[in-house]
Amino acid sequence: MTQIPATVVTYPDGDVTGTATVVHAVLLADGRTGIVLDRTPFHPVDTAWPDQPADVGVLRSSSDEFPVVTALTGGVREGDLVIGSDLPVRMGAEGWTFVVVHVVDAPAPAVGESVEAYVDPELRAALSAGHTACHLASLALDAALADAWTKEVPTDAAGHPAFDMLAIQTSRITAYGSTDVYRIGKSLRRKGFDPAALDDLRAVEERANATLAGWAETPGAIGVHREDRTLAGRRTWRCELPEGAVELPCGGTHLTSLAEVEAITVALASAEVPGGVELTMTTGIRLAH
Repeated sequence: MTQIPATVVTYPDGDVTGTATVVHAVLLADGRTGIVLDRTPFHPVDTAWPDQPADVGVLRSSSDEFPVVTALTGGVREGDLVIGSDLPVRMGAEGWTFVVVHVVDAPAPAVGESVEAYVDPELRAALSAGHTACHLASLALDAALADAWTKEVPTDAAGHPAFDMLAIQTSRITAYGSTDVYRIGKSLRRKGFDPAALDDLRAVEERANATLAGWAETPGAIGVHREDRTLAGRRTWRCELPEGAVELPCGGTHLTSLAEVEAITVALASAEVPGGVELTMTTGIRLAH
C-alpha cells in the first residue's frame, strides 16, 4: 500500500509559487484528475468551514502545463484518499493524514514527476484582502454590539463579547470583501443578547465603521503564525491593532500589514426568519495604492 504523506503548505507564508513532486494521482468522478503534491502554495477550500475559496493556477512539468481549476481538502486513512464533501472528519482528526488535492483536467503529471506550481496571484491577493477585512469587520461588529449583552459571555480576541463567534451561521470570503450571516434566535437571547440592539442598524453600522476607519489609519503588522508546516497544522492570524495585538485561529491567507489598507467598510441588513432574525454583514476593503 502506497503511503501518501501529509502535504506541506507554503501559502500561510504568502507563497504563490513553488517546486514540488507528485506523490499521488486519482481519477475523479467528473473525469478530471486529483493531484497530490508533497508541498504546495495552493490554498484548498476547507470542507468543514468553506469560507475562503480555493486558489486556482497551473502546474508545469518539463513537458506540459496542467491548469488547476480548484484545490480541495483530502484525507487519507489506511491508504484510502477521501476528497472534499465526502470527507467524514474535520481537519486534524486522529488517524487521518490531510492533503491538498489539485484538480486538473486529464491527462495529468505522473507520480514522481517534478512540477512547478503557480497560483493566480491576482485572485490570491483579492481573497487575502477579503479575508483580512472579514476578521477585522467581525471584531468591529463585536465592539459595536458590546453593550447589547445582559449576561457574561465568551469574549473575542479584543476582549469584547463574542457576538460573531456565538451567532455566526455562514461566512464567505470574496474578492476584496466578505459576507457573514448571523442568526439571532432563542439560543442567543438565552445567552443574554438583547435583539433590540439591532433596531437601529445604521447606528451599529456607524460604530463598526468608525472602529474600522481608525484601524485603517495604522501601520499594524499582520501575519499567520504556525508551528506545524503541514495542512492540518494549527495556524493563527495575528494583527497589531492600536489597542493591542489580536489573534484568531485561521487557515486562510491574508494581507501583511494594515498599511496596505485604505478603507474597510461594512453594511448591515436584517430580515425576519422563523424563530428570530437573520443579520447579514457585507464587508468591502479598498487597498492603498
